[in-house]
Amino acid sequence: MSLKDCKLIELPIIHDCRGNLTIIESARHIPFEIKRVYYLYDVPGGSIRGGHAHKKLHQFIVSMSGSFDIILNDGLEETSFHLNRSYLGLYISPMIWRDLNNFSTGSVCMILASDFYDESDYIRSLDDFNKMALIRHE
Repeated sequence: MSLKDCKLIELPIIHDCRGNLTIIESARHIPFEIKRVYYLYDVPGGSIRGGHAHKKLHQFIVSMSGSFDIILNDGLEETSFHLNRSYLGLYISPMIWRDLNNFSTGSVCMILASDFYDESDYIRSLDDFNKMALIRHE
């Protein structure tokens, strides 16, 4: 997988004078079945979350409130995204290193995942990730 596989996806918005509504449906709005949902909140200023990659897991990240930055790295290239809209999310394919930072006060980061939690799917060392990426890109 490479950064070309990662992309921003605009979700449908149902506009209403009483407040807008956005929906996310598995395999319809995002390219995988949702098996797990979790979220980050009350992140202290200056903190960095993420700091890992996944071997097989697909993720979709949305800023439900506030804003934050996501830096993605495939071992060859790096790019960043600023998320600050609850109808816009970032799809992250497997084998992409991610760091999340620059959280605004009161931000809520929701992550949809393609599988249940499995510690063996994590790559937590950037050196190990870069070695795997080098082999993958040869």
